[in-house]
Amino acid sequence: MYGAYSAVRDGSEEWQGAAGVADIDTGRPTTPQMEHRIGSVTKTFTATAVLQEVGKGHIDLDAPVGHYLPDLVTGERGRAITVRMLLNHTSGIGDYGRAIFATADSIEGNRFHEFAPEELARLGAAAPPLGRPGEAHHYSNTNYILAGLLLRKVTGQPPETYITEHVIRKAGLRHTYFPRSPYLAGPHAKMYEAAYGGFTPPRDFSVYNMSWGGTAGALVSTMPDLNRFHRALLSGKLLAPAELRQMKTTVPVPGTHARYGLGLLQTTSACGEFWGHDGLVLGAMTWSLSSPDGRRQLSLGFNLARYQKLDANNQPIPNGIDAAMEAHLAQAICGTKASTGRNTERSLARPRPQPQPQPHNWPISPRTTDVY
Repeated sequence: MYGAYSAVRDGSEEWQGAAGVADIDTGRPTTPQMEHRIGSVTKTFTATAVLQEVGKGHIDLDAPVGHYLPDLVTGERGRAITVRMLLNHTSGIGDYGRAIFATADSIEGNRFHEFAPEELARLGAAAPPLGRPGEAHHYSNTNYILAGLLLRKVTGQPPETYITEHVIRKAGLRHTYFPRSPYLAGPHAKMYEAAYGGFTPPRDFSVYNMSWGGTAGALVSTMPDLNRFHRALLSGKLLAPAELRQMKTTVPVPGTHARYGLGLLQTTSACGEFWGHDGLVLGAMTWSLSSPDGRRQLSLGFNLARYQKLDANNQPIPNGIDAAMEAHLAQAICGTKASTGRNTERSLARPRPQPQPQPHNWPISPRTTDVY
């Protein structure tokens, strides 16, 4: 692992740490408060904004999406898919990723390309459905691009502006923002993508136009800011009790022991229940988890993605980096000393997804020539 940075809170106590390098050429070290592309953790911010409008009576969670966005989710699908289904990924709408990352070359080719959210939404709507509306959880970035467009329709503001004013600032975050260009504004690590050996050596993607992620995955933050955000969210600072209950109403995530609410992942560890989200974009991975009361929290970011080798079935082979990450997560979440052995680490790993997100989160599939 090139570099990592983490922030942990337990009540009023806080720890921040960093290891490794932010730039492999210069040897510049990482620091605990580096800016970082947080990928799909953005979805929790977007869902919070939508639920604020639900609380104001401007959005109905169980209303058809076609009622709000008739030109983007049309016909029977528009009548069957509800706002709730967008937020918990049960809409069955396909992901636009395969269309915009059709070849390995398109990863580099899209570095400075500007995607309009309407274009992404239409590409996702045209993609093969992942399931029937309401049938099961099928992760798709298209859902959260549509959620951003819904915010724009209802509020009359760009969704990034609304989220900044009503979620980011309300939570007191000072280092969280939607980037206005392919460049990050503050101190940050370079973000290296290995693509399971497809990029040798790994390529730096810290400069990238994140319009392809938008309200599904474009935010930049720091690990301390992510802890502040989840504490504000779970303590009721950002949502009224009724909307927070809706956010924490979950559906199963197939293939894992985790459950997914409205932009919020629920996991169970050896020391209880945790809420949060993970994120993965080119060269950057994030975990952010919090106890239900916001007392105990962990956020972790690192700057080398898809570093594993692949097995004969093109699945990542766990290695020492994964074991070290598990040990850090176990100690941070449960207060488990690393010297207590593997049993606690394994009990933490079993009920929740592994630190590397499931394939439906990946911009690049395990087959390094496929991109989505």
